[in-house]
Amino acid sequence: MLASLKFPFEFNVVRLQSDLALIQPDEWQRHFNTSIYEGDWSGVALRAVPDSRVSIYPDPTATDNFADTEVLTRCSYFREVLSAFQCPLTSARLLRLKARSNIREHRDYKLGFEDGETRVHVPIMTEPAVAFYVASQRIPMALGECWYVNVNLPHRVDNESDHDRVHLVIDCVVNDWLAAFFPAEDVAALAASRHVGVV
Repeated sequence: MLASLKFPFEFNVVRLQSDLALIQPDEWQRHFNTSIYEGDWSGVALRAVPDSRVSIYPDPTATDNFADTEVLTRCSYFREVLSAFQCPLTSARLLRLKARSNIREHRDYKLGFEDGETRVHVPIMTEPAVAFYVASQRIPMALGECWYVNVNLPHRVDNESDHDRVHLVIDCVVNDWLAAFFPAEDVAALAASRHVGVV
């Protein structure tokens, strides 16, 4: 099972941080999964299920379509970043792990390439002292880079710095465009599990 993959493109850090500055302090919601972190972990929804009680929850069982939020309408570069993904998008969020906070090791539900979905991280604010581990392997995500992270596997984040870490986190549905970035053996395994092509 592929733990992570760095995509061969990057985004403009200054423009990412400019859009981040448009977020108001009261728009950050405490993360709903309070049992798996220590400190302060919060988010802002950019795409969500309309009228969802917890807009930053990327509900895998949602029957309604995900839609852009009001926050996204005022963030032109975040919209540009999302439009770079030539595949269907479900949830998109900003996730902030404040200084000296950590996310304990856990797994998420059916969010690996092998399930036909991918979770992508774009660091907007980070420090060398922020460590993201997947299956005990540290993933060296730098500002503006774009990474697939297989959150089906055990993963955790430690922010030992004195600064907040903020990532843009995008959930994508695998299609031919997205699959082209992945190793051929993983694409073949996905196609075999579906008994059809990738799309």
